[in-house]
Amino acid sequence: MTSTARLSDSQGRDDGRDETPDERADRRWTDLLQELRVAQTGVQILFGFLLAVVFQPRFSELSDTDRTIYVVTVMLGSATAAALIGPVSYHRLLTGRRLKPQTVTWASRMTVLGLVLLFCTMCSALLLILRVALHNSVALWLVGGMALWFLICWFVFPAWALARTSSMRENLTAPRRNGPVSRNRLPRSPGRP
Repeated sequence: MTSTARLSDSQGRDDGRDETPDERADRRWTDLLQELRVAQTGVQILFGFLLAVVFQPRFSELSDTDRTIYVVTVMLGSATAAALIGPVSYHRLLTGRRLKPQTVTWASRMTVLGLVLLFCTMCSALLLILRVALHNSVALWLVGGMALWFLICWFVFPAWALARTSSMRENLTAPRRNGPVSRNRLPRSPGRP
């Protein structure tokens, strides 16, 4: 039996949407698919590049360290592709079994894992390319800088936005002397009518 009750999400937050748990799961699944399409395309291009490198004539000239970095990068790329393609398989195998909310939760977790693996793959690929191109320790510093930038863009900014939004919501619903602050009305300043 499909639930028709209109509820807030699992953490008890009400995001202002009037939807059933099934409608929420459908919406979240559609959002997740859009995100996966972007990530999968990039991963597939990167992985294709990595697979072609071994067949290039200069590959035999790589040092043992660079070959090790290459192997690690290919393995990370494989793991990334598996994690980002996994949600599609998960959904396909569980379709019609009335497990959409659970499917969305697990697919979302796999996607986050895929993003972490993609971060590692990108850093490893950059390290390999910059070591071959620069032949010096500057490569490590450049990769460190880009790794920091990836972390900021992919994880720090979203965490900051989440913390800021949560803080703003708490401030809007926190009890005041004159009662809770409504979303439509800001608290009055002292001395203002």
